[in-house]
Amino acid sequence: MYKDISFANPGFLWLLLLVPLILGWYIFKLYYRSNYFVSTATDIFTTYKQGLKSYLRHLPIIMRSVALSALIVALARPQSKHSWQDVKTEGIDIVMAVDISASMLAKDFKPDRLEASKKMALEFIDNRPNDRIGLVIFSGESFTQCPLTSDHTVLKNLFSQIKTGMLQDGTAIGMGLATAISRIKDSSAKSKVIILLTDGVNNAGAVSPDLAADLAHPFGIRIYTIGVGTNGMAYSPVGIYPNGQYAYDYVKVEIDEPVLKKIAESTGGRYFRATNNEKLKAIYSEIDKMEKTIVEEKQYSKKAELFHPLAIAAFVLLFVEFLLKNTVFKSLTGS
Repeated sequence: MYKDISFANPGFLWLLLLVPLILGWYIFKLYYRSNYFVSTATDIFTTYKQGLKSYLRHLPIIMRSVALSALIVALARPQSKHSWQDVKTEGIDIVMAVDISASMLAKDFKPDRLEASKKMALEFIDNRPNDRIGLVIFSGESFTQCPLTSDHTVLKNLFSQIKTGMLQDGTAIGMGLATAISRIKDSSAKSKVIILLTDGVNNAGAVSPDLAADLAHPFGIRIYTIGVGTNGMAYSPVGIYPNGQYAYDYVKVEIDEPVLKKIAESTGGRYFRATNNEKLKAIYSEIDKMEKTIVEEKQYSKKAELFHPLAIAAFVLLFVEFLLKNTVFKSLTGS
């Protein structure tokens, strides 16, 4: 708190050196008197009777010193500086469209593609506190898991709950993209972004990826596409056992990169390929840098005078000291 206090007349603070000088003179006088004072039996008896009053005979000088210190500080005019910011944010609206098809359980990411994608996406959300973000999930069909919201706690809870099997299996990239577009097209934000993450080839849905990309263009929506999957073979689900568990085997990774590149380039976005957890994290970090929220800050400050309480306290102490010296401690001080 003291860093926000300044003095209009700091030169007066040098007068505080008078206070220890006054106290030093007072102490010197006490010892000088004690060396030459001759006590009688009656005097000793009287001092013994006075008890606490005698013990507190130094109170007036203490009050006077405190009062003088307060007056000197008041003359220096302490001032508090109150500052605040007027922050204007121009956020970005972002819809994240995430593939939750069974192939997202492939083990070429740790622990699998879907869980790795969720973890990196949650970190991305944490880095965008000023943006509204929504979530669309898709496999053989698409669904809005969370509309655009600035409540990132709710968004992250809903994000954490997504898993394969929530929708009919398949890879409806066009449908997922179309649903994301419908959620963001009427946004009033100056920047509208869709981040589409998939690990396959469009094989379901009534809307083709090309058509969905064409729908985004008139609304000024930029689409970043991410292809998730290692190069070559991946240990992926190939069927389901009667007990509901997935059967795994090594299969060739197939991602329709030409389509994903075309979607991104036609909307002013960019295509990325994530082959492992680290690469996926770097991709989200790069998108975060490219889509920076505009934050405008204006600084304001105001000074308030703080000497009034000090001056009042000083005069009160001097008045009380005067009363004590001329009443309670009169016989002790010799005044």
